[in-house]
Amino acid sequence: MAALEESLCPRFRVIDTIVEIGDREISVLHPASAEDLIDERDFERDERLPYWAEIWPSARVLAAEVAGMKGGGRRAIELGCGAGLVAIAAAHAHFDVTATDYYEDATRFAKLNVWRNAGVEIATAVIDWRSMPAELGRYDLVLASDVLYERPYGALVASAIARVLAPTGIAILADPGRVGREAFLQALAGCGLRSRSQNDVAYVDGPIRQTIACFEVVWAAGSSRQVAPP
Repeated sequence: MAALEESLCPRFRVIDTIVEIGDREISVLHPASAEDLIDERDFERDERLPYWAEIWPSARVLAAEVAGMKGGGRRAIELGCGAGLVAIAAAHAHFDVTATDYYEDATRFAKLNVWRNAGVEIATAVIDWRSMPAELGRYDLVLASDVLYERPYGALVASAIARVLAPTGIAILADPGRVGREAFLQALAGCGLRSRSQNDVAYVDGPIRQTIACFEVVWAAGSSRQVAPP
């Protein structure tokens, strides 16, 4: 992992952010500013912006939720891992973690940060929700935080969850009220899924005040897609 860190740090202006999750202090190495990473060519191609470089309140809330779980070696995948805060919490909870993102550098930071904090080497994958890789397989726990920031992402995220969720698995999505939330909730039924519960968490950090909704998503009873091959 030293080689990975040495390959990343010269390319980015980085900072370490300390995040308290339960009784742990987690150190997340990440780019100091997402604005430094904006690439006009990426934006012109598909309006891609480097949101992954920030540590968002929704990721902090979801990490706290995951930290209280008992993984027992079960498989977990994160959709949109960013710099890896939620993946760190899942590794600490003894899940077998796969971290995925649209940006390859995000997966590299996530891999490094999990190793630095949990001493575990996780799997990573660069994925596009519009074309999910066939080899991903199914997971007992699917995680996503603040991924609904564009309206079309609602249906894409619902479809991505259906693609990777195990028959008896659960997905937890944390969202602060982004524009794609309603589209996501409406798309679940068409994917054979349902939102089993919603837990609203008040997040306060200085001037930042948000209500983070954590949706627990499972397969709908009798869904034909529940047992469809990956």
